[in-house]
Amino acid sequence: MPHITIEYSSNVAEHHDIDALVETVHEAALQHGLPALPGLRTRAVAREHYRIADGDPNFAFVVIHCRIAPGRPQEAKTTFLEQVLGAAEKRLDDEDDTLVVAWAIEITEMVTELRINHNRVRTAIERR
Repeated sequence: MPHITIEYSSNVAEHHDIDALVETVHEAALQHGLPALPGLRTRAVAREHYRIADGDPNFAFVVIHCRIAPGRPQEAKTTFLEQVLGAAEKRLDDEDDTLVVAWAIEITEMVTELRINHNRVRTAIERR
């Protein structure tokens, strides 16, 4: 794992390719090495109803939520956050863009005793 959710204000999609952002974040997570391929899931969710600061329509947000299993060293988590956020910001970096994006990324460690996971993807990959 991790499970990554990219939450963004809907105006981001008016200026940028969200599928490309999902791919970029997914690849950055894999390149870091924290997640194993079969457990990595990346998705994006648009927020249609939002207000940022004074309501300027050129203000936007992107928040990357990463849910991981416990037990990873602090340094690995920190470098993971930096690498994934850096790749995401670079993907959306455009000097001509009128959007002003507020960025955030965070890790939440799952409570494994309160989670059930039936991952058939891992088995399918192993059979290949």
